[in-house]
Amino acid sequence: MNGWWIALGVVLLGAAAVAAAQTTNDTLAVGSPAPAFAAVGTNDQTNRLADLKGKWVVLYFYPKAFTPGCTSEACSLRDGYADIQKAGATILGVSLDPVARLKEFKQSYQLPFDLLSDADKSVSRAYHVLAFGGLFAERRTFIINPDGAIAHVFESVNTRSHDRQVAEVLKTLQAPPAPPAKP
Repeated sequence: MNGWWIALGVVLLGAAAVAAAQTTNDTLAVGSPAPAFAAVGTNDQTNRLADLKGKWVVLYFYPKAFTPGCTSEACSLRDGYADIQKAGATILGVSLDPVARLKEFKQSYQLPFDLLSDADKSVSRAYHVLAFGGLFAERRTFIINPDGAIAHVFESVNTRSHDRQVAEVLKTLQAPPAPPAKP
């Protein structure tokens, strides 16, 4: 019996090591180019960052459709959609869920923005958000400026008021620069 427990411990430690090796807490730096991506969305099209050049993009990653935190976050962004859109931003949600599940999620909660399926994990990997050995994407939001650079990263997301977080940051980022001080 002891041998069985030792073997189980070795397997679990090995799995934890693999998960740690596959998961990165690195984040993309503000000012760095946003990684290009192509992913099929709930609009039945391949969505590419390159197609959004010249626009502000709110790219939010979430672990799994229909879970409480992800539903709260999506509904918050839905409720603040008009304000975010007034700021000239496009919202895209990204998870590892298949497109069919994302379509159900979008319809169930009347989400006015597209959700992208990252089933091959390429987008999550590029944005350094894969968690727990690649089983899901971490909850993280990137604001990408019209030039295609990372303008802001939300490392911590309040799922109930993420719309306000995003709107406030967009307002700050889009504010005209202060005039130079008079000598």
